[in-house]
Amino acid sequence: MLSLKLRLKGFKIHTEFVLLSFGLLAACAASAQYKVKGTVYDNSRTYPIEAVSVMSSNGRGTITDSLGHYQIQVNDNDSIWFSYQGKVTLKYPVLKIQDVTQFDIALKLRMELLPTVSVRTKDYKQDAIRNRRDYAKIFDYHKPTVGSMTNIGSMGAGIDIDELIRVFQFKRNKATMRFQQRLLEQERDKFVDHRFNKPLVRRLTGLDGAELDHFMLKYRPTYEFASLASEYDFQLYIKNAFEDYKRTL
Repeated sequence: MLSLKLRLKGFKIHTEFVLLSFGLLAACAASAQYKVKGTVYDNSRTYPIEAVSVMSSNGRGTITDSLGHYQIQVNDNDSIWFSYQGKVTLKYPVLKIQDVTQFDIALKLRMELLPTVSVRTKDYKQDAIRNRRDYAKIFDYHKPTVGSMTNIGSMGAGIDIDELIRVFQFKRNKATMRFQQRLLEQERDKFVDHRFNKPLVRRLTGLDGAELDHFMLKYRPTYEFASLASEYDFQLYIKNAFEDYKRTL
């Protein structure tokens, strides 16, 4: 009799988990989807700001383009916020945004940080650290697994409710993984730009103008080579590439 009661109790708990999961799925499906669009300006609302991080509480994120434009997919119960130069804005609830097709904001920046003023030397390492900090949750994201759902406490093995919920958030998980991949690709591209830069190539080859642009595009190295090559091997690659370039003229 005791064994039967324990089995019934276990069945009841399992049923409650299943109902909870289906309830969460239904709630997600019922949530309205929006695309918030807009432009990020400086505090004078004159200059658009490029590379501003735009994040949402659903895990999605994007950055503004060269014209300060952005768009991000959100649910009606989400909030969005903006981050630039290590400064983060307040969170804006989507339901309180009057026009989601034109949500423009102005960031308070010092004049020397405006895109039209060039007074600060670009530092790849500082930018990479800042990017990792701004998108820490995305870089550290991992798919939920059976192992991550299971935890062991004083009462024995159990299920992590938050991880169980994440299992059923298929669209959110895929969107987060895609964004994580984009960030990694951007980080690798910036690293290659950092090593394979115009001042270095110009010094080693004497090229300039359109010829330099053509050479940089044609002989751009892979991330794997740029990350593993020593300084000597990297400069030797540029010199050998230049010899090959001259033979094609």
